[in-house]
Amino acid sequence: MVDSINSQDYDAKNITVLEGLDPVRKRPGMYIGGTGLEGLHHLIWEVVDNSIDEAMAGHCHNIHIILSDDDVVSVEDDGRGIPVDIHPQTKKSALETVLTTLHAGGKFGSGGYKVSGGLHGVGVSVVNALSTYVKAEVKRGGDIYMQEYKRGIPQKDVAKSGKALGTGTIITFKPDPEIFEEIKFDWKTILDHLRQQAYLTKNVRIHLEDRRTGQEKSYAFYFEGGISSFVRHINHGKSMVIDPPFYAEKELDNVNVEVSLTYGDDFNEHVYTFANNIHTVEGGSHLTGFRASLTRVINEYGKKNGLLKDADGSLTGEDIREGLVAVVSIKLANPQFEGQTKSKLGNAEVRSIVENVTNETLASFLEEHPSEARKMIEKTSLAARARMAARAARDTVIRKGALEGMTLPGKLADCSEKNPAKSELYIVEGDSAGGSAKMGRDRKFQAILPLKGKILNVERARLDRMLTSEEIKALIVACGAGIGEQFDINKTRYHRIIIMTDADVDGAHIRTLLLTFFFRYYRQFIDLGYLYLAQPPLYAISIGKEKHFAFSDDEKAQILKEHNIADNAAAEISDEDILEVADETEDIEDTVVTEENDKENSKNIKKGPKVNIQRYKGLGEMNPDQLWDTTMDPTKRTLLKVEVEDAIKADEIFSMLMGDEVAPRKRFIQTHAKNATLDV
Repeated sequence: MVDSINSQDYDAKNITVLEGLDPVRKRPGMYIGGTGLEGLHHLIWEVVDNSIDEAMAGHCHNIHIILSDDDVVSVEDDGRGIPVDIHPQTKKSALETVLTTLHAGGKFGSGGYKVSGGLHGVGVSVVNALSTYVKAEVKRGGDIYMQEYKRGIPQKDVAKSGKALGTGTIITFKPDPEIFEEIKFDWKTILDHLRQQAYLTKNVRIHLEDRRTGQEKSYAFYFEGGISSFVRHINHGKSMVIDPPFYAEKELDNVNVEVSLTYGDDFNEHVYTFANNIHTVEGGSHLTGFRASLTRVINEYGKKNGLLKDADGSLTGEDIREGLVAVVSIKLANPQFEGQTKSKLGNAEVRSIVENVTNETLASFLEEHPSEARKMIEKTSLAARARMAARAARDTVIRKGALEGMTLPGKLADCSEKNPAKSELYIVEGDSAGGSAKMGRDRKFQAILPLKGKILNVERARLDRMLTSEEIKALIVACGAGIGEQFDINKTRYHRIIIMTDADVDGAHIRTLLLTFFFRYYRQFIDLGYLYLAQPPLYAISIGKEKHFAFSDDEKAQILKEHNIADNAAAEISDEDILEVADETEDIEDTVVTEENDKENSKNIKKGPKVNIQRYKGLGEMNPDQLWDTTMDPTKRTLLKVEVEDAIKADEIFSMLMGDEVAPRKRFIQTHAKNATLDV
């Protein structure tokens, strides 16, 4: 582990002040990413990050987070405790300086920490600025020091409040409702984040406790195996080719490198990288170094031991990464991140460091574990044979002309617009809905691709098998970006791809299969914001001459309530019974209003005079003009952008729900069945 500063050397002179705190309340989004639920939870991350920094420095072994009533959160650790002596620059207590000055802390070059995390490095001062109340308690030298704040303003000077055993810091805060759109801490969101931090910081115990009335529960994490345990967690529900996973930790040139890997029984790569406990979603130099080393070491071992023949050539990186499950975590003093959200590590020197550490440790592992080494070679060799088969299939399916848009699927009704940024593709379930969409669309910029039935579950199929599916081939060619080795995001034909399926069980299943396809093979579409879900209405409600569309049962009830119509006033009836139940005292034409298409395809519910409710069982039941007005008109429609907030969790869910293992999927369904809904 990287060397840390001794407790006796950690005092006020280690706290560096960069700038004031005033801008935080004016522009909170700049510091916590927004004022929604994500920003709200970021307050907890900032406080916990300070405790994690103490743990990475070797001074903290326990972190306790408590959620209390009235939206109060408390984070306690047994680290060294924030210094309380007078800071030489601010002439105030170092504790008050840390809590009231932006970018004041032990992370900015004065020797407080050798390495540290934190998404923006702004620390607990931002939490103080965005909270109505904060109490800081510090245990140092046998005493407890305390100071309270309101919206970042100290109420009194730092003072002793009692005696203490040991050392540590307790930060208690209540978020400001003037800042945040909603104050509602989510147990699962917090639990998932803390689990990840516990995996990345081995031998630290993290305890989360919910004391909110009616929600009382607690959970604790402690992983001696660190990222090796993380790899097991990622691969949960699948068999492992290497069990236990390979694990190595080594420090080189003041950079601590941890690598752990195994292989699962699926066809996807699951590699996650971290720098100072920050998830580098876009990878960076540490990922590049790891991949290069992995490819080299496995090829060299395979050829040296006769497991790979020279005539067969070398395994490619793509072959070696099929089914790979790995975590690469590094800790360094001065990380250089690219982008505001620190999603990519830019330190050039880190590539060679990670590469050298992986070369040495993995080569030794393979020599010492010939059985595991043989399994790895067999797994990657099988991937190579599948790759060659897929290439042959791909070459016959996706010729150069097709990639350039010259040979498009016959079922695709393309748009006239050639600028991808102005074009959109609707992926529609079935020929009937496809027909309505083609007639109702704006041909200038909207293309329609109808799919027949349920597409192949790509979670259980390699690329060579995928390319035998006509529906998958049509999708690939229509998108235009190629697939696998030939993928080129710059050739994408549409920058808005919209999945439009029926609002029923079959439609939800098709939507899930399509999301799996895009997540596994076109992840960049999701990251760039190209993928959307259409929101067609569930009901058409005619009240006299008024026409309303309801997108949920609640919205339907609200519309009826606004017109003083009871939602349960009448029972469902079939089209054939419409005339029989009409009120004998009223004109039939006034009682039930239908159009010819409605009479053939809809189920009607009589709610009283002049009321008709049509429940759309499928998109094909909608007239082209209705589909345009409700679902395709850019000025009126509602689209849901598909986003991946937590790639690790999304990967786990897709593997569990769409993979081969039945038991984990059964447990998930049994657990969440009562909460299931067809709403997207």
